[in-house]
Amino acid sequence: MLGFLSARQAGLDDPLRFRRAESTRRVLALELNKDRDVERIHGSGVNTLDIEPVEGRYMLSGGSDGVIVLYDLENSSRQPCYTCKAVCSVGSADSRVKLWDVRRASGCLITLDQHNGKKSQAVESANTAHNGKVNGLCFTSDGLHLLTVGTDDRMRLWNSSNGENTLVNYGKVCNDSRKGLKFTVSCGCSSEFVFVPYGSTIAVYTIYSGEQITMLKGHYKSVDCCVFQSNFQELYSGSRDCNILAWVPSLYEAVPEDDETTTKSQLNPAFEDAWSSSDEDG
Repeated sequence: MLGFLSARQAGLDDPLRFRRAESTRRVLALELNKDRDVERIHGSGVNTLDIEPVEGRYMLSGGSDGVIVLYDLENSSRQPCYTCKAVCSVGSADSRVKLWDVRRASGCLITLDQHNGKKSQAVESANTAHNGKVNGLCFTSDGLHLLTVGTDDRMRLWNSSNGENTLVNYGKVCNDSRKGLKFTVSCGCSSEFVFVPYGSTIAVYTIYSGEQITMLKGHYKSVDCCVFQSNFQELYSGSRDCNILAWVPSLYEAVPEDDETTTKSQLNPAFEDAWSSSDEDG
């Protein structure tokens, strides 16, 4: 470590090299900390965790009891032994989606309304995002829109800034999961896509038109989650068949089945080898 510091002070080393080396050392030295506890709130299994990326101070947990808990991870006591306290808890199965500002105690910014306020408050579905339980959320890569799925077999696209339902029609989106449904979106494409578990398949839709492009088939039981790797345009999916499948771009382009004059598939021109040993080819 002293060698890293000396080289950095002398300007002989990349300033980030020491940070990367120390981060690597810390990751490889992870162990259970007996001096730090997290306050137990959930009465059933904990299904999901996430930490806000700005300060890294607050953590959200979601459980199968329908409760969402916000924890403060900062050690304000400065004691070696401490408990991460729950700041507040919410969550429910009331068909509602709320956007929160975790920096404030009363931080609810918007409650999404599928009717955009056009229904009477007396109507049962007023101020609800779905007509069933909401069990999946995903922001678009630019953060400007939010996608939600519910047990009413519907997916909806919302404007993140004002909470408006954009009314994009995706048709019936089969959702038989009684737990959280993890779906994902593409990033960096000319037209962005959303990948949604649909029974034992994965349905692919264009986000802003609602058109279903294709169904990815490979699992034997219901798919519960998928995640998109944007660097190489790859998709990974997990299923109740205990398998994780990798979906990668094909080097071949499919040819319509009714075209009998050509083979079933042909090499994408982008991957063709244009080299030739012939002088005539130039």
